[in-house]
Amino acid sequence: MRNTGSARGFWGLLGAPERAILASKARHSSFAPGATICLQGDPATHVFILVSGWVKVVSVTSDGQELLVALRGNGDVVGEMAGEVTGYRTASIYAIGRVRSLVVPHERFGEFLDTHPAAGRAYRRTLTQRWTQTAQSLEVRSSTTGAQRLARLLLELAEQHGLDGEGGRDETVIALPLSQQELASLVSTSRATVTRAFGDWRRRKLIRTGQRRVAIIDTAALRRIAGLRP
Repeated sequence: MRNTGSARGFWGLLGAPERAILASKARHSSFAPGATICLQGDPATHVFILVSGWVKVVSVTSDGQELLVALRGNGDVVGEMAGEVTGYRTASIYAIGRVRSLVVPHERFGEFLDTHPAAGRAYRRTLTQRWTQTAQSLEVRSSTTGAQRLARLLLELAEQHGLDGEGGRDETVIALPLSQQELASLVSTSRATVTRAFGDWRRRKLIRTGQRRVAIIDTAALRRIAGLRP
């Protein structure tokens, strides 16, 4: 359960020739940690291909409540649906750590997919995977507690970009600047539930927490809490 640093998602599925062609159609951008990549309500004129780094997708409801709705990174395509459906950004995107991205105009991206069948298949595959994950997430939310969903989220984050723990310990460190409120938003529970679960898991020495860091010490126990197989 360690991050290899390699790109996944759409970018990771492309072959070298397709990557070179797509890169030639794009603007290469780098975003500092915490930078605003786009804002909800802005015209959706470009697609973002995340070559490296992670972003958080944040939506503001009609009553002003801010919700963290997704994390994206490691080769993901971001912002492609808004251009096709509404023409305006339906959420804001902020960099988590440093992000390198290809910024491609919607029309050029569509033309690229139309003229490169392998890339089109890769794109359809990533969309299918995302829709499947969304459906699975909705199913899980109807049959699990907030603490179980939090345990699953930590395991997923560790799988996607966990790092080896210090001192040769058999643990995985998640070093993402996400608050407990943001974690609660991701798993559709309350901040109080996250606080209680973290306190319980710390006492049982399943995890260690620090400033925007969580170290998973006992993966097997966390999997049992999440209702997953060891």
